[in-house]
Amino acid sequence: MIYIALVHYPVLNRRGETIVSAVTNLDIHDIARVSATYGIAGYFIITPVEEQQALVHDLTAHWLKGGSPNSDRKTALSLVHVVSSIEEAGSRIVEVSGASPRMIATSARVQEKCISWRSLRKDINEEKQCSTPLLLLFGTASGLSDQVFEQVDGTLEPIEPGREYNHLSVRSAVAITLDRLLGRSFA
Repeated sequence: MIYIALVHYPVLNRRGETIVSAVTNLDIHDIARVSATYGIAGYFIITPVEEQQALVHDLTAHWLKGGSPNSDRKTALSLVHVVSSIEEAGSRIVEVSGASPRMIATSARVQEKCISWRSLRKDINEEKQCSTPLLLLFGTASGLSDQVFEQVDGTLEPIEPGREYNHLSVRSAVAITLDRLLGRSFA
């Protein structure tokens, strides 16, 4: 089982300070849709801000409880779960699967405990036979804070390391990541 989390805290601002970033409607919808496309078991939106949690609940409830006859949108948004912390997302996964997830962070910068795309894709294919869930963490704003990298099992190598400009929208990063890890292999 693969889960993803969009982390709004703890993340960095442009000055490298730890902040809480704002939840956006586009991230909720677009990441839910790509999650449904690739068979993700759940999509966690992580924010400790109660008003932002309420926004996510209101938006998903609108679509899930008859806001539209669009069943595809309902399917995608049914994957969304809002939680206060990374630890709470991990606890929810344990409740569902009975096992603690392997947590892998993402970053536009090379980090310690770096895992290659090929290695993680191989691990995912092997783990389909076992019961260890995987939680992929994506940061908003200017990326995940250092404290997140200290608590994860590894960090996926950047999508395009060494480029002068390397600041994808998180929606794009999630789509590229899920396709590289779960999509058809053309090599």
